[in-house]
Amino acid sequence: MASRGGGSVGGERSPYVGVMSGTSLDGIDAVVADFEHGCKLLGATHIAFPGDLRRELLGLQESGADEIVRAARAANTLADLYAHSIRSVCLAAGVEPHDVVAAGVHGQTVRHRPHEGWTAQLNNPSRVAEKAYVTVVADFRMRDIAAGGHGAPLVPAFHAAMFRDGRRHRVVANLGGIANITDLPPRGAVRGFDTGPANVLLDTWHARHRSGACDVSGAYAASGTADAGLLQAMLGEPYFAAPPPKSTGRDLFNAAWLERYLGGFDGRAEDVQATLAELTAQSLCNAIREHCAGADELYLCGGGVRNDDLVRRIVEALPAVRVSTTDTIGVASDHVEALAFAWLARETVNGRPGNVPDVTGANGPRVLGAIYPRGA
Repeated sequence: MASRGGGSVGGERSPYVGVMSGTSLDGIDAVVADFEHGCKLLGATHIAFPGDLRRELLGLQESGADEIVRAARAANTLADLYAHSIRSVCLAAGVEPHDVVAAGVHGQTVRHRPHEGWTAQLNNPSRVAEKAYVTVVADFRMRDIAAGGHGAPLVPAFHAAMFRDGRRHRVVANLGGIANITDLPPRGAVRGFDTGPANVLLDTWHARHRSGACDVSGAYAASGTADAGLLQAMLGEPYFAAPPPKSTGRDLFNAAWLERYLGGFDGRAEDVQATLAELTAQSLCNAIREHCAGADELYLCGGGVRNDDLVRRIVEALPAVRVSTTDTIGVASDHVEALAFAWLARETVNGRPGNVPDVTGANGPRVLGAIYPRGA
């Protein structure tokens, strides 16, 4: 499919939009990008979820009364917010929506069961296409799952395109609700997987004991002391030892999971927060040591980059690795995931595979997603 404005298929100078709302449920990140030479960010915006929508999305993580109707209504509300985010980011970038080649709109994951052959992202891409007046690419994960993969993580393909270096062994770690890594050796296969929780358990515990949904700078965790016994018990979770390919989400790492490990624990609330921060750091760094041997550099992105305490723990756990953020190699750490779905939309529009089979476990490369043309 050719872009509007006559650009070439291989690297057209035309804007793409990426829209992402992740496991942290903090809101919607939207970007406009040009991929003619690398990755040029033209505009970005963030729209926080209204409290009632966030509560409903949390509720829909589990089976409940009338959930089909509730999910459909939530999907429409999300679609309206996605459309609003697209219009807003186009305005910020000085781009007319009808000049956007396509918008990659991931949707909001509420269940992820690749071992059962499915995953669920709430979205109504037809509604987004009508209201934002853009062509929408959505449903990125199911084709990979149909091909025997996990459908996740999908960002490693973008990481490889943007960050791979023929002289250095790099790892990229996304610290969202769930943490995932991409191994980028100078030569050989690109690999990656979800390592476990990043912010999801930290946010859950912080919201329960402090004002605000998240421990932005990590001050609450820094005020406590990680409990060695509790940490070792949590690190015994079988997911951490399972070989890749693998992916996870709130289906596993949720409040019920946390309560199972806290039974009988009588420490301070801030000590639990510190333990959860150490759990994120240790599970991530253990995965890097085991599966990314010889890595020289680690680049962090995602909301967890703003958690100074968490970043400090990661740095201390990997003394032989240079740790920085993706900002230092040209891509703003806050926008990597949204940019990834803009890039994946471009791959879909141009008929190119967007998955990395060595990451997801799919039977081979697949063109991802479905295309919903903009309104006439």
